[in-house]
Amino acid sequence: MTRQKDLVGLDLGTSSVKAVHLQRSRNTYTLVELGIAPIHPETIVDGVIMDAATVSATIRQLLDEHNIGVKEVAFSVSGNSVICKKIKVPKMKKAELREGIAWEAGQHIPYSIEDVNLDFEILRETDPSDREMDVLLVAVKKDALNAYLAVISAAGLRAVVADVNAFAIENAFAMSRKAQLDEVVALVNIGAAVTNMNILHDGISDFTRDNSLGGNRYTESLQKSLGLSFEQAEALKRGEPVEGHSVADAMPVIEMTNGELTGAIRNSFIFYHSTSRSKTVHRVVLSGGCALLPGLAPYLSRALGLPVEIANPFQCIVADPKKFDSQYLASIAPQMTVAVGLALREPEDDAG
Repeated sequence: MTRQKDLVGLDLGTSSVKAVHLQRSRNTYTLVELGIAPIHPETIVDGVIMDAATVSATIRQLLDEHNIGVKEVAFSVSGNSVICKKIKVPKMKKAELREGIAWEAGQHIPYSIEDVNLDFEILRETDPSDREMDVLLVAVKKDALNAYLAVISAAGLRAVVADVNAFAIENAFAMSRKAQLDEVVALVNIGAAVTNMNILHDGISDFTRDNSLGGNRYTESLQKSLGLSFEQAEALKRGEPVEGHSVADAMPVIEMTNGELTGAIRNSFIFYHSTSRSKTVHRVVLSGGCALLPGLAPYLSRALGLPVEIANPFQCIVADPKKFDSQYLASIAPQMTVAVGLALREPEDDAG
């Protein structure tokens, strides 16, 4: 009998590195350890690692500080290096599709097939009379993937699962799956530089998109409008007054950026409806570091005319209250969604 190997979910974000170590016992997950370490905004830009040495050192420091001794990790990528597309292909067995996926991908991907790593998932059972089936095609540029593998290796770790942010979020959501039959749920993960969207229909991914509008847009807009430093703008964004400026001073800028974000989400919904058999979205689940921005969830709910809830990936995970403060976990829960989703992966899982 082989014991399930432990895995650390490692989320290399634009503003921080996050790690989550879970232990599985039958159908229960227990939180063993977690940590967050901030990084300079120019260390990882648009999903591209600009300063590999700093990223490796931050990973190593984070794991040492929180006594995480597990060497095997799951990580994810997002942004311009990733393409996820739902395509239709002639009905065939999974093994046949694996052999022919490169040819199918060549019809849909703007990069040379030699420059990407490919994966796919057959989305749903088709009617026996159907001649085609829906397949989710995932392509990640090799140079971006190799850069992540290199920093993880330099930190003394071994990457055993490569994933995509949108699917890591889905994994965390599925653990506490509350999707109703025929329900369409939009999972929206607002990171510092990228917003990942994954729309699930009947609990199955129906549409994914990454948008380069994230929490940094609030910070940059506040810096320009009010002449603030990066640190001051970050504080105001979180609802903390800074010298010479109240939160009320920041509200016009924040409201304007809320409107931009709403527009980007709405445009994604419109595109989804044009390519899907579903013509509605029933609710939005918000995650990422920006999910807890003061007033954002109610604003989105009003603007989109939909219920908007904030993700808590820890709600179905056992956490020892003597070791983990429940208020602290609640305060960081949305931004840990990707890391939790990665920590739930099995070491033998394929990417995507």
